[in-house]
Amino acid sequence: MVARSLRLHPDVERDLADGLAFYASHSPIAAERFLDEVEAAFGVIRTAPERWPLHGPGTRRYVMATFPYSVIYRVSLAAIEVFAVAHAKRRPFFWRGRHF
Repeated sequence: MVARSLRLHPDVERDLADGLAFYASHSPIAAERFLDEVEAAFGVIRTAPERWPLHGPGTRRYVMATFPYSVIYRVSLAAIEVFAVAHAKRRPFFWRGRHF
């Protein structure tokens, strides 16, 4: 399998910063693990993007194992487009207004 490139929506950086700030306020180790799991998720998605289920029109969702977050993305011809790193219980579908 060929790994595809990831394109992150500009607001994904804010999603990550919010999650990181929350975990850092409780434990620097938890914050580091959160980032590690996000990076691992990106890597796995790059190698097999069609593996995870559809989540709304044209998007897919990778559910993280340790943290209550999902990576919401779309597979295009040019890249894998990540719309959000979304908390499972906060603001459902907040990312739907994001476009590339």
